[in-house]
Amino acid sequence: MNGRNVQAAMRDAAARGTRLIHFPEGMLSGYAKNPIQDWAEVDWDVVREELEAVMALAAALKLWVVLGSAHPLTPPHWPHNSMYVISDQGSIVTRYDKRVCSYTEVTRFYTPGHAPTVFEVDGWRFGCVICVEINFPALFMEYDRLGVDALLLSTYPVDRIFLVKARAHAAIHNVWISVSSVTETDHLFRSALIDPRGEVAAEVPGVQGVVVSTLDRSAPELDIALAKARPWRASVADDPRYDTAGLDDPRSTDRTSV
Repeated sequence: MNGRNVQAAMRDAAARGTRLIHFPEGMLSGYAKNPIQDWAEVDWDVVREELEAVMALAAALKLWVVLGSAHPLTPPHWPHNSMYVISDQGSIVTRYDKRVCSYTEVTRFYTPGHAPTVFEVDGWRFGCVICVEINFPALFMEYDRLGVDALLLSTYPVDRIFLVKARAHAAIHNVWISVSSVTETDHLFRSALIDPRGEVAAEVPGVQGVVVSTLDRSAPELDIALAKARPWRASVADDPRYDTAGLDDPRSTDRTSV
């Protein structure tokens, strides 16, 4: 159980004025199949107690917490692979359940979820994504349509290219992406905040720790991404200038001429 580490990170973050802290995939319960080989190994009463302790501390610190954990279902259903969204009042306001589980997950360990999750903190809209879902652009496009400012991506990665993909999604959709990864994969990359240009804005300084960064829509370096690129890209689908399917010009329809 990582409850003690979660609470220590929360205290560290709160002491530095943080409003929201984001944790990796499976942080509280442990992740299948490493180290969990069978759900019978998990004491769900202890997981619940640790979760309730995190909720109480969130209220005491006035801190929003997004925490990766397995969420048990009614037997014989396998758990969801989830992210709990805990408010600064200490309540679970929503939960994201991983929709695209890996082949191993869906075969042996987890029940997929079926819906996006969007929540707001201090006027900012956040969405949630988990690990292998990085490979499904439709999920990121959906969150774009839902108008999120930032995506919280909890992960237990298996390759270095993962961070490159996250940077690409951030740059394409002009959103911040928080990539929260586990210490076991520090040799691949470290947890980081990616800005709407796709640039790494902040990175955890050590194998284990907390990095604090501020989202700022008015930052000059983000003007093109946020004030120009994102609204223009959103407008293209409805802009009649791009609808040239009925263009009556032989120079356009003849694709073999020079």
